[in-house]
Amino acid sequence: MNGQVRPRVAVSSCLVGELVRFNGGHSRDRFLSGELDPYVDWVRICPEVEIGLGAPRESLRLERSPRGPRLVTRKTGVDLTDRMASLAAGRAGALDVDGYVFKSRSPSCGVHGVPLYAGDTAVDRKGRGVFAARILDAHPLLPVEDEGRLNDALLRETFVERIFAQARLRALLEDDWRARDLVAFHSRHKMQLLAHDPAVYREAGRVVARAGLRPREELAADYARAFGTAFARKAGIGRHVNVLQHCMGMVSDALDRTRRADLAEVIASYQAGQVALSVPATLIRHHARGAAAAYLRDQTYFSPYPQELRLRNHVPA
Repeated sequence: MNGQVRPRVAVSSCLVGELVRFNGGHSRDRFLSGELDPYVDWVRICPEVEIGLGAPRESLRLERSPRGPRLVTRKTGVDLTDRMASLAAGRAGALDVDGYVFKSRSPSCGVHGVPLYAGDTAVDRKGRGVFAARILDAHPLLPVEDEGRLNDALLRETFVERIFAQARLRALLEDDWRARDLVAFHSRHKMQLLAHDPAVYREAGRVVARAGLRPREELAADYARAFGTAFARKAGIGRHVNVLQHCMGMVSDALDRTRRADLAEVIASYQAGQVALSVPATLIRHHARGAAAAYLRDQTYFSPYPQELRLRNHVPA
């Protein structure tokens, strides 16, 4: 299961090449439709088309009103808010995905920085699209990004890590799992969870400790909540260093003095922003093979997603 499960990811259809934009075109994203495409199953969604608008169509915008932001056609002023909200409610109730990539700055799908207008003036540029807002309200722990933010190497790596983690958990919980399976799952994710949030890792551990003593549905819901909460918090350099040093301690007895010093130096170089995380992680994994450290080799921390994506190769700022 480790690293091989294909995430189900909802995506604004235009980002994977469908001709659904207001101008009849698409906004194909190179990373999504290229590098990531072989490893995920897309759930394509265009809410504007789903509420009956054609392509091409009149463009939309958010307008300020006493009832909150309204989704209206830019020229004719037709209010589509209620139709979009109804669609979002239905979609949110049936949504079964491991993540979602929205079209940036869209009045329907934007997650960040959508302009809100009063007349012809943008009075606020911190809005959220009508459809996206309702999806996020219904699924607050769902891994979500827009394609613009995925141009940032750290945000891209974080999002991809989260969707693969969620996919592994979904695969476990959809199977005929037993208490020991959840214990093993939690154990394999120990280092990865510690890199994100040690406190929530311990909380999840307390949930796992009661496996077999509670109804499966309650246990699964509580663990999924803790798991999602941990991964929603970014793994900082300091916590990565703590995990790397912890892992180094697990292999150090099998290393001579020179190799231990080399490994410590590489970890320090990562901490100083001189090398990418892939460098110490790969070195530790190599030593874990040599030391026959099965527990460490099985940690999802070292293969959180397919290695071909090369997402840990950026040097931290």
